[in-house]
Amino acid sequence: MTHERRGIILGAAAYLLWGLFPLYFQLLVPAGAGEVLAHRVIWSLIVVLVAVLVMRRWGGIRDLTGRQRARLAAAAVLIAINWLVYVYAVLSNQVVEASLGYFINPLVTVALGILVLKETLSRAQVVAVALALVAVAVLTASYGQVPWIALTLAVSFGLYGLFKKQAGVPPFESLGFETGVLMLPALGYVLWLTAAGSASFATQGWGHAFLMVALGVVTALPLLLFGAAATSIPLVTLGLLQYITPVLQFLIGVLVFDEPMPPARWAGFCLVWVALIVLTADSWRRSRAGPAPPVGATSGSV
Repeated sequence: MTHERRGIILGAAAYLLWGLFPLYFQLLVPAGAGEVLAHRVIWSLIVVLVAVLVMRRWGGIRDLTGRQRARLAAAAVLIAINWLVYVYAVLSNQVVEASLGYFINPLVTVALGILVLKETLSRAQVVAVALALVAVAVLTASYGQVPWIALTLAVSFGLYGLFKKQAGVPPFESLGFETGVLMLPALGYVLWLTAAGSASFATQGWGHAFLMVALGVVTALPLLLFGAAATSIPLVTLGLLQYITPVLQFLIGVLVFDEPMPPARWAGFCLVWVALIVLTADSWRRSRAGPAPPVGATSGSV
């Protein structure tokens, strides 16, 4: 097996696992989104710390600069918002709208490039962003309200990717620092739930408790796979693989959870998909002309 083919398999596995998250989170009922988030932070930190010690990469966290720490602290807040809203979407049977958030994330990244990094858009990128804006308007009419779950997921993850890129810290060390920042609030929330008698972790049996503890591995494993893939294959290929996640989420929402898809909602999603085709084709064309990473190929996911 060639190095690149191995990278493609690892990358596809990472995005496949992220795409299957709705099925896993549904198993955690009756835990609420806040409790799931808190346990995800706690057990992810434990898994990462063990791995960092085993791989002897503690120096990568210890030697972070003040600027890196500040940016990763901001990233920690953003990923906490992203995780919380995503779990809420799954537990409230709004997986289709959650998938929309990750479909439009590359388009949000383009917008951030304009607003924050002062980048100049190509004509294709202008068309893609315009189509996305029309799609949001159509979906707003379909839902009867702004699709806030999708927009919150897309914007929080887009900003998260921006801060991570600016920090320049490897994914595993970055996750360790981020979960460390969130540890005390997460632990405090779990203790408060336990004292109030509302913690499902302590009342739903060993099977439920095991699934909550396993959130650490569930979070860290696809990140490790992604990190290995990112060093083995071109970013254009990685950018194409990223659509595995929202496609799976969309299919799970429609086919497994039987979420409604009226004609107007189909129209909105189709506009988003056309925008992504335009954006991806432009990214592919520019990559063949010279080294240019595709928009939206950021590390990490749900």
